[in-house]
Amino acid sequence: MSELTLTVMRLGFLAVLWLFVIVAVQVIRSDLFGTRVTQRGSRREAGRQQQAPRQQAAAPPQQRGQQRGQQGGGRRGRNAPTKLVVSEGTLTGTTVALQGQTITLGRAHDSTIVLDDDYASSRHARIYPDRDGQWIVEDLGSTNGTYLDRSRLTTPTPIPLGAPIRIGKTVIELRK
Repeated sequence: MSELTLTVMRLGFLAVLWLFVIVAVQVIRSDLFGTRVTQRGSRREAGRQQQAPRQQAAAPPQQRGQQRGQQGGGRRGRNAPTKLVVSEGTLTGTTVALQGQTITLGRAHDSTIVLDDDYASSRHARIYPDRDGQWIVEDLGSTNGTYLDRSRLTTPTPIPLGAPIRIGKTVIELRK
């Protein structure tokens, strides 16, 4: 083998080794710090102050369309919850009507309720109805956990009406 070929092979191996190190550091960084949460508004402070009202105003037209498609379906009792309300955290006052769909909670932009919370995972938890019309909360393997009435969830658990569900600094409740 010529000296030039050997040098090119050494440099190629060194480049592949550095590429591996850079990718490994990026994976570790994303595991430690999670995904970056960006503001939806053009100005940071204005976006934070208007985020909750904007979500409330945007939700009803979507929910009206879902109501038309789901009328007459599912079992609902008198004590069945009709809405999910954020009672503490940055989204306080946000309400989501329960229409039989799965509600996802987390920092990911495609979540039903996007949490701007350092203690929330990108896919933190989900709330869904079971066959009997009862709502179930399930932790999706989050780092900091999901709490229902001060107890950490390890399995999918039915949610009593008015029981607080805590994800980081955010508290969510099912209400009539």
